[in-house]
Formats: sequence, C-alpha cells, structure tokens
Amino acid sequence: MVNVVSILLLYGLVATCALELTDPNVPDTYEYTSQLRPLGLEFAEFFKNVTLESLGVSDSKLATAEDVLCTVELAAVMSGLSSRQIWALKMIDSWGTVPNGLLTGNVYDLGNFDECLSINKVISGQRITGKYCFLLANKMRIATCFPASCSSTQMEPFVKQLIALIPLNSSSIDMRISDASCQTSEIEPWDGLTIFTIVILSLMTVIVISVTIFDYFLFDDHKNLPALVKAFSARANSRALFRIIPNKSNPNVIECFHGIRCMTLFWVIYSHEFIFYLVSPNLNTNDLFSWSVTPFSSFVLHGYFSVDTFFVLGGLLVSMIALRHMEKSGGRLNPLLMYLHRIIRILPVVAIAIVIYMKMMTVISGGPMFKNGYHGMENCVNGWYWTLLFIQNYAVLNICLDHTWYLAVDMQLFIISPILLMALYKWGKKAAAGIAVLVVLLSGCLFATQMVNHYSLLIKNNDGNDGVANQKLYLATHTHAVPWLIGFLFGYFLYINRERKFQLSRPTVWIGWLLSLAMLFTSIFALYPASKWTAPPLSTLEESLYYTLTRLAWPLAICWVIFACMQGYGGLANSFLSTPLWQPLSRLSYSMYIWHMFVQEVNVRNVRTNTYFTNFIVMQRFWYDLGFTVLMSYILYLIIEAPLCGFDSLLRPRKDPPATNQANTISNESNVENRDHDDQSDTEKNPINISEVPK
Repeated sequence: MVNVVSILLLYGLVATCALELTDPNVPDTYEYTSQLRPLGLEFAEFFKNVTLESLGVSDSKLATAEDVLCTVELAAVMSGLSSRQIWALKMIDSWGTVPNGLLTGNVYDLGNFDECLSINKVISGQRITGKYCFLLANKMRIATCFPASCSSTQMEPFVKQLIALIPLNSSSIDMRISDASCQTSEIEPWDGLTIFTIVILSLMTVIVISVTIFDYFLFDDHKNLPALVKAFSARANSRALFRIIPNKSNPNVIECFHGIRCMTLFWVIYSHEFIFYLVSPNLNTNDLFSWSVTPFSSFVLHGYFSVDTFFVLGGLLVSMIALRHMEKSGGRLNPLLMYLHRIIRILPVVAIAIVIYMKMMTVISGGPMFKNGYHGMENCVNGWYWTLLFIQNYAVLNICLDHTWYLAVDMQLFIISPILLMALYKWGKKAAAGIAVLVVLLSGCLFATQMVNHYSLLIKNNDGNDGVANQKLYLATHTHAVPWLIGFLFGYFLYINRERKFQLSRPTVWIGWLLSLAMLFTSIFALYPASKWTAPPLSTLEESLYYTLTRLAWPLAICWVIFACMQGYGGLANSFLSTPLWQPLSRLSYSMYIWHMFVQEVNVRNVRTNTYFTNFIVMQRFWYDLGFTVLMSYILYLIIEAPLCGFDSLLRPRKDPPATNQANTISNESNVENRDHDDQSDTEKNPINISEVPK
C-alpha cells in the first residue's frame, strides 16, 4: 500500500494514465522523434568530432582532468566504431530509441542495460567502461550508454546539438541526461549501515545453523528441548510452523480464522501488484486508465476493505482472549507487560525490515530501473524513528515502509485496549453499549471529516496530490477504529456465549448469508457506476455516506461469516476457510505482510525489457511474487522472527501445564493483524500468549 492500496491507485492512475492521455505535446513529440534515426547512431555522428569546445569548455587551460579524460575516451569510442571493434559497437548497440507504443502510453525504451555495463576495454593503458543513463525527452525515458568517465553535464552539449538539428519545431522537446539514473558496473562501497545489516543477518544465520545442528545430533526427543535451543533451532521452528492441527481438536479454536487471514493477505498482496505496475515500463500504460473503470478493478481499487478485515480479527482476538485470562485471574491484567510483549514481538522485526528495505535492495539485485533502490529511501532516512514509535500515520505524510501504517493504527488501538477490557469485565453489557456509542461517534467523525473537506474516493475527482486527505481520511486511527471496535465487541459477544449453541432456522441462516454477501459486494461495487469517466459526479454527501456506512457494513459482514462458521452454518465457506492446510501460511502471515513489498519492488525494478499490462499478466506476476515472498518470509522467520519469539517466551514463567495452554489455543500462528494475541501451545512456542501474562 504505497500508503494504502486504493488511495495510491486512485492518485497513481491519475498521475500516470490520465496525464498521458491529455498531454497536448504527445502528438508533436511523436512527430518530431519519429523522424530521428536510432538515437545511438545520431549521437555517434557527434562523436566523430569530439573536442573540448563541444563539451562546453572553450579554453583548454580551463578544462578539468575529467573533461580531458571524457574527450579522450569519446575519441577512443569513435576510433573503435570506425574500425568496427565489438566493444565500441556495443556502446551504440545498447542505446534505446524512440519507444514503440508512444501513443499507448509507453514512455520507456530500456535499451540493453547489461550490454552497456559489460563494456570493459583497455586502450593505451586507459580502461574504458560503459555508463548507462536515461535520456529524458519530455516524458520519455530512453537508454543511453557513454564512457563512464563522462558525466551527464559533459554530455549535455551533444543533446543540445541534436535538438538544434531537428528540422521541425524542437522548442517543445526538452532533452537532457538524467544523472540520477546513471549506473556503471562498479559496485558502490557499502556504507556502515549496509555492513551492519549484513553482519546482523549473517550472525543470526550462523547461530541458527549452529543451534539446528546441535538440535539434530543431540536431541532425539523434540518435546524436551531446552527453551534456548527451541528458540533458535530451524528444525524446531519449522516443525512448529508446518504442524497441522486437526479440526475439532479444540473447542476454543476458531478454525476459519486461518482461511480468512490467508485470503485477506492474498488480497493485499494482489492489490499491491497493480501499484507496482504503475511504475513499470509498460508498453500500454494508457490501458490502466480504461482498466480503472472496469468492474474487475473495483476489487483492487477498494482493496482497503482487506485491511478492515484484519482490524476485525485483531479486535476480536484482543477482547476474547484477554477476557478469558481475566476471568481466570479474578479480573487482573498487567497492561505494561502486555505492551512489553507486543513491542518485543513486533518492533525488532520492523526495525530489521527498515534497514533491509533501505540497504539490501541494491545489494541483492540491479537493473535499469534500480538506481537508488527502495522508492521510500528518503522517507526512511528522514523519518525512520516515527515508524519505530508507531505514530507515523499522524507524524508524517510520507511514511517509511508505506504498509506499516497499519501496524501504527493497530498498536495505538492496542494501547487503549486495557481500558476497554477492564470496563467490559467490570460493567459487562453497559460497557459494551458504551463502546457501541463510541463506534457511532467515530463514524460521525469520519462522515464529518469527508463532508467538511470535500474528500472524494473517485479517480476522476482527484488530482493525485492530496496526501493530506489520505492521512486524515484513511490513515488516522480515529477514522479507522470502527472495524477494530466492532471486532472487539464481537469478541466480547463470543466470550459471553462461548459455550452456547445457537439454534437458527434455515430461513434465518439464508437471510444472514444474503445480507452479509450483499454488504460485502455492495461495499466493493457501489461506486462502480459513478466511477465511469462519463458518469455524472456524486455529491460529497453521497460519497461520505458510502465511505462511512461501508466502514460499518464490511466488519459486520465479516463477523457474520465467523459466527456462521463457528456455529455450523458456514457450509462450503466453512469447509474452505477452515481447512487445516491454511495453518502454515497463516502462521507465516506476519512475515509475509512485512516482506511482500520488498519482493515486489525488487522484481519490478529488475526488468530488462518493457512489460505489458493485462489482468492475466498481473495474476501471473502475483503468483510469481507470492512464491518468492513465502520463501523469503520463511527464511527470515527462522533467523529473525522465531528466535525473537523464543526470547519473549523466556521472559515469563509458564504457570499453566501444556494441556491448559493447548486448551486456550485460538490462533496458532504469527499473524499480521494481532502479533501478540495468538494463544498457542508450548510446542508452537508463540511468545505472546495473553493467558500467560503475569498478574
């Protein structure tokens, strides 16, 4: 969610698609550039008479060593071209040209990145290597290749000469070499933070491998492993991760949680694929513009409902598990220790994620689109600490690790949860009624925020630059707390009715499913008719009502799905969502949520040729990225997340026997929506077990 999936898609589509279609210079640019020969050949003509004057230095005495070196190497290139030497021909051959499909939105010609960087020739003791840069021509990005000693500033005179020779009105064509895009085969020295990151990851890997070997050869009985070995052993952690618990083995387990969590996570990852296609070198970028008003696009543009599902599950787990513990402990709860366990569980993984996103992208991969690596580098450099404080959704407009806004909202809601829990335990239904009133008040706040500021969710009503609206309308905790509170109340409902079997008639069950499905699909498709470019605009009142009411309808529908599955009225939905095969992925879901955008960005920036946008191709890319995400998440789970979980387990004594712990199990995995509310058995060693929070 570059901030959040739908918001960025709304803004990004405007910036990339609508702008391309309406740019009045596109026809003229096409007319001018279509008359050029391949640009590599055009520039080669200028290389024939390379002088200091052509580099903008009229007096040889004023020439710097860099100017002289660039002149010498350009002359060597021309000599190589004249004698048809392979290395010199490669320098011209690797250039791009005017992009094919300019009128369908293609603004990239990536040339041959690796061919340019592979140039390495020694002439008269001077080593000549290739430098790959983008030539910016209006909105076009065209690959160029120069000797590495030549800077973009030194190559600008050639660009100006080329423009001057165009026989048409070239005043509308702005050509320049982008120094920020230039890359060479020379590996930039690692800075201190990169070295630190590699050392930490390497050290953790060595420890995990060593302890795993120790576990394999010295411990035959895995049930009696020492806690420290269990924390670091990849063998023990893998056993817990891939363990399949049969359904109906525990009456306290909500089995459909696994399926709901995984399907929701898949929705998030799939929606993010479309975000990265906005910055891909697509041959048909303009098709995104027409795609955005198709019925299918509603699933992506309204992907923010997937996050509401996570909030529902998170609020439910907080209330239901904590209230069970409070019942056993006589109403005692230790909020400070709850916070400590949660911080230990979440903060180190987020901290490692920040440095890996910032520093490891360029270490593990490269490509023509890869200059400077992670797109949010500047945001992380300037505001990484806001993310570690979990207040980034209020503190800054541009968040370090965009998708961690969710963790901030969830953490802030978790901080106030002890107040709500103690109120529910002490006053019961009266406190529940008070929380329901709070839901109404927050819904009114959301409605008023959109009405007063005239915020719109429709692409055609946004200009792509309203980051403040995104922060106030979507990222703020007080405007996004309603789904979490509804889940919290539903958890209380399940707690007070935990041993009750509801006998519902068939018509009642059908009505419940029809209403829930109606709320789900209405939330996704209600804006579709108004989203068309030719449709009359909705009033601010209509959009505000939609946005506010769907914040209520979606979580209520999810609650019904969970209730129906628990009570035996889920039918095929329960069979699908409750299959034990979801359990391993569900346990890995937190890692997958943290790392999936790393994988997606690496893969999208690693391309060497233009891409093409269709729903089917995006689906292919989704499965491709999902596979790598699972692999990366599994590896980092073993060397980062699982050992930290084990460390958290060591911080508190276990007072309940394993059988009791198993009876309290509700969520057998590390999960994205509530990292410290999973209640697992000792063999699965989840460190955040609220039923074991010291009194």
